[in-house]
Amino acid sequence: MQEQHDLNPIGQVTAVRGPVVDVRCGLLPPIGHALRLQLDGASVTLEVFQHLDESRVRTIALHPTDGVARGAFVTDTGGPVMVPVDASCRGRLLDVLGDPLDGGPPLPGNQKRSILSAAPALTDVVPGEEILPTGIKVVDLLCPFVRGGKTGLFGGAGVGKTVLMMEFMHAVSAIHQGVSVFAGVGERIREGHELWHEMRDAGVMDRAVLVFGQMDESPGVRYRAGFSALTYAEFLRDQGAGEVLFLMDNLFRFVQAGTEISGLLGRMPASVGYQPTLLTEVANLQERILSTRGGAITAVQAVFVPADDMSDPAVIAILGHLDSTVILSRDQAAHGIYPAVDPLASSSRLIDPRVIGERHYQVARAVREHLARYKELEDIIAMLGVEELSADDRRIVGRARRLQRYLSQPFQVVADHTGMPGVSVPLASTLTDCERFLDGAFDALPEEACYMQGEMPR
Repeated sequence: MQEQHDLNPIGQVTAVRGPVVDVRCGLLPPIGHALRLQLDGASVTLEVFQHLDESRVRTIALHPTDGVARGAFVTDTGGPVMVPVDASCRGRLLDVLGDPLDGGPPLPGNQKRSILSAAPALTDVVPGEEILPTGIKVVDLLCPFVRGGKTGLFGGAGVGKTVLMMEFMHAVSAIHQGVSVFAGVGERIREGHELWHEMRDAGVMDRAVLVFGQMDESPGVRYRAGFSALTYAEFLRDQGAGEVLFLMDNLFRFVQAGTEISGLLGRMPASVGYQPTLLTEVANLQERILSTRGGAITAVQAVFVPADDMSDPAVIAILGHLDSTVILSRDQAAHGIYPAVDPLASSSRLIDPRVIGERHYQVARAVREHLARYKELEDIIAMLGVEELSADDRRIVGRARRLQRYLSQPFQVVADHTGMPGVSVPLASTLTDCERFLDGAFDALPEEACYMQGEMPR
């Protein structure tokens, strides 16, 4: 069937404007279909995004269009973009079409999946009601990941989103013996190259799949890279590969690629210049990240926050789909607290005593109360000094400062850069340590003794 489509041209190119290619067809292919044209022995893939009239479609090229001329013949592949899926995809670095970027052999093409597959039926979906431990103290305590849920890492540039995602990949490999699928959306070539080498050096590459749509490529590539990576995550979930962690860096660049495509298609922009289809496009991706009886996909997605403005329309559109939000704070990073998680702004829907248990709930609430009271008193301390506070407030501030430093943690994936071996802390140990901080067991301990530690000495 595939060969028959390739042998029969369905139309010809009528216009080329950068990545936008208009094609005149006798029979219009559906939206989302992949078309193909041959160019100097190479194949150029086009995806149908718009029907212009009864005989013309507007497509976005997934390859460079240099050399494409009017009159070139175009064939229909018979369906959406397909990627080869195989168990040998683990340990590989691939592009949006499933072709290797690591110099290795192509994946076997015996089995293929559409990158635009429909989400599982609601009757097959299993809701996430369990914690996925990560070994990262501040996350497991205050904003635990939902096994089979979606988590967003929100922050501006340079606050540690990518390092935190790499640590999650290491944790899933080490703690849960699962696999990670990483979608690099709009990544710089340097960043992708460093990530690949760092993961190989850390020994987690054989349990990971990397899919990159690079910054210098067509907006269509950056727009579809997340869908391709999600297709591999769904394949591994359905094959019973265990815990599947789906990571995307950066979801905001996916939104930006959609904005570029919308402008190229001639649509009128909506709020703050974003595409009018913003909510639909985000939902098309997010609603496929689901867990079934066959396995769970837990998603962790980095989200760049423009100008640190959490009210940006793209950020609001993404927030509605998440189970946990991890807010990375520039203020925390300025104080040297890494991971730079804002413990007061971050949240999870699992922070409920019926889900996580009464002990975890009470400890998390007490830690937040101490940190919130310290934040309220910071201005007074800066102006008058801590000596002007009441005895109760001085005690709370001392414990909050020690807790703040205790919730910092050295990471495995940057041990070579920091000189500190990374640590993973079980949730039970984190709860015990926090209870001791709250009870005053460490009131006499210097604050620096709590910084960048694993478990506290018993």
